Amino acid sequence: MIIDSHAHIVMPPESFRYMAELIGGRANPSTQPKIPEASLRKHVEDLVRLMDQVGTDIQFLSPRPYLQMHSIQPARVTELWSRYCNDLIHAAVGMFPDRFRGVAGLPQHRLECPSVRAVAELERCVNELGFVGCLINPDPTEGAEAPPPGLGDPFWYPLYEAMTRLDAPGLIHSAGSCQPRESYTLKFINEESIAVISLLDPASEVFDRFPDLKIIVAHGGGAIPYQMGRFRSWSVRKGEPVSFDEKLRRLYFDTCNYSQDSLELLIKVAGDRNVLFGTEKPGTGSARDPISGRDYDDLKPVIENIAWLGDEARRNIFECNCRRLYTRAFRKDADA
Repeated sequence: MIIDSHAHIVMPPESFRYMAELIGGRANPSTQPKIPEASLRKHVEDLVRLMDQVGTDIQFLSPRPYLQMHSIQPARVTELWSRYCNDLIHAAVGMFPDRFRGVAGLPQHRLECPSVRAVAELERCVNELGFVGCLINPDPTEGAEAPPPGLGDPFWYPLYEAMTRLDAPGLIHSAGSCQPRESYTLKFINEESIAVISLLDPASEVFDRFPDLKIIVAHGGGAIPYQMGRFRSWSVRKGEPVSFDEKLRRLYFDTCNYSQDSLELLIKVAGDRNVLFGTEKPGTGSARDPISGRDYDDLKPVIENIAWLGDEARRNIFECNCRRLYTRAFRKDADA
C-alpha cells in the first residue's frame, strides 16, 4: 500500500469567494456557507484519478498551508476559515472514505496561545470529524512581526498536551509569508529548520514532558538533515550526553523534497523508520521534470529507484511508518 501522508485539499471556486468575503468583511458577518458538494465532488474525483495515475492508495488531506491566513486580523477570520476548510476536508473524505484521511488545520493566530482557539478545533476535528492529526505552524505571525517562542518553549505545551491526549500527530508546516524577501516556500524550509533545533535544544523539555508526542517535519526536515555536521559539532560543544543523531530520531520526516539525491541523504541520516512518504501532489512539485519526463512530485518511482534500499525499508517509507504514527487512521483496518 502507498500512503501519501502529506497532501492538501483542492478547493472549489466557491471556497475562494468565501475567503474573499471573510477578509473583506473582517469576519463580519460571520456566517459560514454550506459546503458546495457538487463542485467539491468534481475536484475530489479529479484528485482520485491523479492518485490512481501515480499509484497512491491513500492521501492525508489538510488545508492548503499558505492560505491559512493566520496573520489576518481579527483572529475570528482564521477561526472561521480553519473551521470551513476542515469541514471541506471532512466532506471530501466522506466521498471517498477508503482513499482519504483528514488532517486538521488549526486556527492559530499571531501571538495567541494555542489553548485559546487551536485546541478546541483540534478536539472537534478528532472527536467529531474523525481526523487523524493536525498541522502546526511555528510562526502564526507569518513574518509580520516577532514570532512566538520556538516549539521547544512551554508556550506550546497546551497544544502538545491535546495532541498526546487525542493521539493526534502534528505535521510542522508553516503558512504564508508577509516578507517580500522570503517566499512562502522558503518560509516553510526556514521554519522547519528553526522548529527542529528548538525541539532538540538541551533546554527543551518537550519530549521529557510529552514522551508520546508525535512530530513529523515536512519537506525533508528543512535544512537540518543536510547540515548535520554543524549540529553534531554544536551538540558536542554543548557537552550533551546524547548525540544529535540520536535526538533527531525523536522526530519524523516526509519526502516532499523532489530530489533523489536529497532523499537518499535524508533516509541515511534519519533512518528508514523515521521517513514517511509524502508528495503534496498536486502542489509545488507538480511541474514536469525534463530529465525524467515525470512531475517532480511523482515520488514513488524515485524511491523505488534508490538501489540500496531494501524491500523492508521501502515498506517502512511507503506504508508502515505512517501506520505506526497515525494509529487513528487505520483503526478500522485493525478492527476488520
